[in-house]
Amino acid sequence: MPSKWTLAAAYSKQQAMSLALVLVYASVISGFVPVLAALYNFQQLDTVLKTMALFCLLSVIPDMISLVTAYILKLTSFNNLFLMHLFDMTAVIFFTIIYNKAFYKQILKKTTLILGATALLVMLFSSIFIEGISVYPSISNTVLAVFLIVLSLIYFYQLLSRQEFMYIEKQGLFWINSGVLFYYSITIFLFMLYTKINGEHKYYYLMQSITNIISNVLFSVGLLCKPQSQKTR
Repeated sequence: MPSKWTLAAAYSKQQAMSLALVLVYASVISGFVPVLAALYNFQQLDTVLKTMALFCLLSVIPDMISLVTAYILKLTSFNNLFLMHLFDMTAVIFFTIIYNKAFYKQILKKTTLILGATALLVMLFSSIFIEGISVYPSISNTVLAVFLIVLSLIYFYQLLSRQEFMYIEKQGLFWINSGVLFYYSITIFLFMLYTKINGEHKYYYLMQSITNIISNVLFSVGLLCKPQSQKTR
């Protein structure tokens, strides 16, 4: 997942936030781990996991642009917040596709499409009429978090209520879903409070980076899983 905040803002505070900056670097680097895992295990990935792999690849782009502009080119005033708005909308589209394929019941598939379309419309409205693309997308991030928390909980319910015997820890989507739920159930509070703390509190960066690193590890485990045969009870 992207770091969800402006690297340029952190760069201007680097003397007071050295630990946070180290974790930011680690967070950005961790985004490449799921991509490498997917490349290594690409032949074993099904359609859903290949879609997730593509999303992970796209996820590193906003952070890399921020890293280049803030740290290499020293463009600390460069506003890259529009990338976050774009990423949120991209995430809704990708996870709508992923969960739509992951769910078995038609009602859940339709619910996913409805929730995805609703979330996307809310984000577009917020980006154009409320927050603007040059402002941190607190509303869009919160909408995305709620959307994915709901879907991840539904998926866990589906996984645990199935009638077939399976090792859930060997299921790639189990780990992917765990990463989604872990990341967004924690960072949703950061997204909602960002405009109030105005990005000044160093613990915001610490918590976000640590959460991002852990979720990328979970995604990597999921993308390394081999297809498992299922045995009926």
